[in-house]
Amino acid sequence: MSGLWTALGREIRFLTGGLRTLSRVSRFKPGSRANVADDLEAAVDRHPSRTAILFENERWTYGDLERQANRYAAWARAEGIGPGATVALFMENRPDYLAVWLGMAKVGVATALINTQLTGAGLAHCVDTAGAAHVIVDAPLAEAWRSARPHLKTHARAWLSGGAADDIAALDPVLERSSPARPDRGLRSGQRAEDLALLIFTSGTTGLPKAARITHLRMLLTMHSFAAATGATARDVIYAPLPLYHTVGGVCAPGIALTVGGAIALRRQFSVTAFWSDCVRFEATLFQYIGELCRYLVNAPVHPDERRHRLRLAVGNGLRPDVWDRFQARFGVPRILEFYGATESNLTLFNFDGGPHAIGRAPPYMKASVNVELIRFDAVAERPVRAASGRCITCADDEIGEAIARIDPAKAQMRFEGYSDAGATETKVLRDVFAPGDAWFRSGDLMRRDRLGYFYFVDRIGDTFRWKGENVSTTEVAGVLASAPGVLEANVYGVEIPGCSGRAGMAGLVVDEACFDAEAVRRLVHDALPPYARPLFLRLTPAMETTGTFKQKKTDAVREGFDPRTVRDPLMFDDPRTGTYVPVCEARYAEIVSGAVRL
Repeated sequence: MSGLWTALGREIRFLTGGLRTLSRVSRFKPGSRANVADDLEAAVDRHPSRTAILFENERWTYGDLERQANRYAAWARAEGIGPGATVALFMENRPDYLAVWLGMAKVGVATALINTQLTGAGLAHCVDTAGAAHVIVDAPLAEAWRSARPHLKTHARAWLSGGAADDIAALDPVLERSSPARPDRGLRSGQRAEDLALLIFTSGTTGLPKAARITHLRMLLTMHSFAAATGATARDVIYAPLPLYHTVGGVCAPGIALTVGGAIALRRQFSVTAFWSDCVRFEATLFQYIGELCRYLVNAPVHPDERRHRLRLAVGNGLRPDVWDRFQARFGVPRILEFYGATESNLTLFNFDGGPHAIGRAPPYMKASVNVELIRFDAVAERPVRAASGRCITCADDEIGEAIARIDPAKAQMRFEGYSDAGATETKVLRDVFAPGDAWFRSGDLMRRDRLGYFYFVDRIGDTFRWKGENVSTTEVAGVLASAPGVLEANVYGVEIPGCSGRAGMAGLVVDEACFDAEAVRRLVHDALPPYARPLFLRLTPAMETTGTFKQKKTDAVREGFDPRTVRDPLMFDDPRTGTYVPVCEARYAEIVSGAVRL
């Protein structure tokens, strides 16, 4: 009987969260004049004296945010920056970050959010791609900006914020002289919901970043859907230590707070040691996570404030099952709201009812309201499977397939705005899927769906590799390795061995040397994984290379493989002759690649 009540409770929570979110976003339509500036100005008018932003020892009210945004708007007008233009923002997390893009939106200008980890050619590429004639550069990033100058193909005037330099125009004195008065709404009267609000660059683990187009419609849908999904109110404070140049930190988190009169607590950059103290100091009730952030926290030593917080909910994506339970049990966070989405995607899932380890749900009775389908995928050919008719094939329950979402420009939540590059946009569109001429967004992610409509992440296409005639999920293997004593992080990928078909499993590990035992790891993977999925090679590395949003990079590691002449980290091989992990020296490497060791 208790199981029935538990199931009923989950259904009620799902329906409550789902219907509340759908109701909240239904007012935003393509073709309307809805825009972010109007929306947030209305929030300012409702509660100008409420706290909007907390940062270090600063407290900004909604009125403070409005006045600073107005100064940026006045600066843009004085510089002749008008509707249709783009300003690039290269700034660390701080309150002015939000004031910049809000100020630009007030005068019809888009803002390109630039990854603060970039330098040189990569940074120049983003500024060129944005087509920005003006770049706001944070003082701590001035040297990075200088490294990009020789690589720029377009002319962009830089303005230094938060400091002074001889070679970059000072912005702060100009802002002090600029009017804090709200600009005339007529300056954006010609704007439509489909017009550009932001360019957000995909952090990607390979290649140069792509600029995803975030329209006012998309931005409003994202901000309000997350506020509704979390049940946020004016009493909430959301702690946001993630980068503001990315969608999760820069759109979702501010949306949760600013659309309802709540507050957002910012940190310049994420810190494991300061996390719980910040939550207590800012009296945070929610926080936005990326999965690896939670892993860092559960791997950290006990902190005196880790259970003194007031958090009622953690919202985010990418929380691995092996971390999920440990995180909740250790830190006492009552509720996890996992979601699935991507900056450029028209596919969003929410796990409203808290189904364990699920990234979202689309039960049969609400399938029409959730834009998602799973189709069969050939992991070897890396393309969808098509029937004799030429159409794609939907997956059965518990069958793994690629998640796709239908594209319909006439429906707000089904639009795919794509990238600034038309060619890059087309690579994400799958056509003639179920009917001639239909178009679907390709997520690039493999998932499975159970009979209750819960979706579970399996792997990223391209990360899955084939060995011994079987598909290996890197996510599954990494989850097993992460449960081993002494393993702090695991990054799994496939490497080529001459003369062998497919790719053999290899795992980069960050370990605690005090309790790491390679043989214990070997016993674990041999007990938990089938032979084809067990990593043949281990690479013990002091730190994992990640993107700014904690995505593990694999390209260089795959290329370096297990060659000790290339890899400086200690390498180990699961030698079938000894039944143990043994060091990979040049002689043993030669044995493996020559075929002397039978694999």
